[in-house]
Amino acid sequence: MEILSSPATLALICVNIIISIYAFYVDRTFINQFAFQVQAVRDQKQYYRILTSSFLHANLAHLLLNMMTLFFFGPEVERLLGKSGFLVVYFGAIIASGLVSLRVNRNNPAYASIGASDAVSGVVLSFCCFHPFQPLYIMFIPIPIPAILYGVLFMAISAQLMERTNRVIAHEGHLGGALAGVALTILMRPDVVMRLFG
Repeated sequence: MEILSSPATLALICVNIIISIYAFYVDRTFINQFAFQVQAVRDQKQYYRILTSSFLHANLAHLLLNMMTLFFFGPEVERLLGKSGFLVVYFGAIIASGLVSLRVNRNNPAYASIGASDAVSGVVLSFCCFHPFQPLYIMFIPIPIPAILYGVLFMAISAQLMERTNRVIAHEGHLGGALAGVALTILMRPDVVMRLFG
């Protein structure tokens, strides 16, 4: 089983599950203590929230979706970049997402977000760099689309949706994580650029 030969991916899935389940069923105040909150990060300098918020989720469906995506894409990225490279993409995407979210929501001190979607977006876009023409199936779309097209659409849609008000999804976080996944992958493996022309 590929996940068993991907220790970093497996460890991150386990940590996400343990922390999220603890917050769901043991201590609900845990989420407020460690979620990404603009006011806490900007004014109280609680920068750790950029990282800790990525290991918390709103509900089981949110957790399941992120962990399933990581389960399917993480092992291949870890195989191609190695454990250290994979972790650079994963945590680099979290940091980039936090910085983008802080910038976009700088005038909204009440803004808060949680979830591993930022890191997972970085991993998925890293996968797209390595396999640009790999067909991917998207929910509710019955035909596959090339990974490179998925990546472009994902970033374009995230950029468009982040302009909306009264959102419940942190699209700017997804965009920041995705851009970091692409940039860090190219920095570590410049040869991926040639895969578009190979």
